[in-house]
Amino acid sequence: MNNLTFGRYAPFNTFVHKLDPRNKLLMMILLLVSIFLKVDSWSSTLILTAFLFLLLIAAMIMSRVSFLQLFKSLSMMWFLVIFLLLIYIFIPNPNYNPEHIAFYIGSYAVNYDAFYQSGYIIFRLIMMIMITMILTATTKPMDLTYAIEWYLSPLKIFKYPVAHILAMTLSIALRFIPTLLDETQRIMKAQSSRGVDFNKGGIFKRIGGLVALIIPLFVSAIGRSEELSNAMEARGYNPYAKRSRYRILKFSWRDLIAFISILAIFGGILTLKIYDANFIKIDFIYWIFGAKPLF
Repeated sequence: MNNLTFGRYAPFNTFVHKLDPRNKLLMMILLLVSIFLKVDSWSSTLILTAFLFLLLIAAMIMSRVSFLQLFKSLSMMWFLVIFLLLIYIFIPNPNYNPEHIAFYIGSYAVNYDAFYQSGYIIFRLIMMIMITMILTATTKPMDLTYAIEWYLSPLKIFKYPVAHILAMTLSIALRFIPTLLDETQRIMKAQSSRGVDFNKGGIFKRIGGLVALIIPLFVSAIGRSEELSNAMEARGYNPYAKRSRYRILKFSWRDLIAFISILAIFGGILTLKIYDANFIKIDFIYWIFGAKPLF
């Protein structure tokens, strides 16, 4: 459970931390869309993906996000990697190049394209995790609530008073992710001290161990939610009342520079996608492997 790092804010005084949360949320959406835009040729797609990956690495270094936490988060994706690889290998795809044969399993030919497609999907998921980590590590949950509420504020024109409610719900959910992870660790240690083994034994024994973990976790989560609701009610919280803020969000020159940069990157990738511009066309399979079966 310690491998999950979403929702953990890291208080640093970096350029990314100082950006307006509304701007960071919009830039995150633009980057996520850019990740899923691809051109037809593999070579151009790989170059664009590598460029975005290097950009995210630079953003993580700039915002001082721990790469160790990223590696711990990725360690949980091994099952997904194997699952996707098996799907792309054993489900026939007419779009695969018949000349790109990697090896044979009996009489069944395994194509290089299967490894490319599964690797490309995993790589995009990794970049999504990186973007999410940058956002949650550099933005306070309450600031993120204000940003979401600001984007939902046009709904007030239609007399739809749910902007603040939705924003507060999302904020509470993000806020309690690290709390529940810490609670899970505490319960696991307590149950392990009582002889419960979560890593060994048959399937029924492991299910019993999960039950011993999930039930106390649910009880604790419900208790914490009740305490939170009582505290908000005791303080007179009214989601429909007109609210004021201690901190007023303002755009600065940093936000302008960051937004123009991300918008230029998004616009460039979108232009290449629309006009189907393959600026480099290299058959990497032939270039690296010569498209000859490995064995």
